[in-house]
Amino acid sequence: MALGTQDDSEQMLSEINMIPFIDVMLVLLIIFIITVPVIQHAVNIDLPQASNQKVLDKPENIRLSVDADGAYFWNDAKVEDADFEQRLQAAAAQEPQPELHIRGDKAVRYERVAQAMAAAQRAGVRKIGFITEPATP
Repeated sequence: MALGTQDDSEQMLSEINMIPFIDVMLVLLIIFIITVPVIQHAVNIDLPQASNQKVLDKPENIRLSVDADGAYFWNDAKVEDADFEQRLQAAAAQEPQPELHIRGDKAVRYERVAQAMAAAQRAGVRKIGFITEPATP
């Protein structure tokens, strides 16, 4: 018996085990087959060239302010309730229609702002937005 010799049946294999590598590659192949059609959702087309010219000018936005007492201000000019609805109807009739930006004081009753929104809806104003101040940290 020699201490330094090994039997042929006990020799170590010097080859890499390819089974786990093949399994990982097949899983990646399946993932790519599934995800590639989802990634390419656009149709490749050759678009014609045309000049861009502005057709309609955007009208100036209407700034409606409601102060703490509930008074309406149309672009910084005080307006009475009777005249307010007439101005809304005139703005709704413009083409293209201007946007109505409502700035309400935080101390004003919600009812007053809701009345302005209802009047705008009755007049046919389609775009209404609220202007707020950013929160201070």
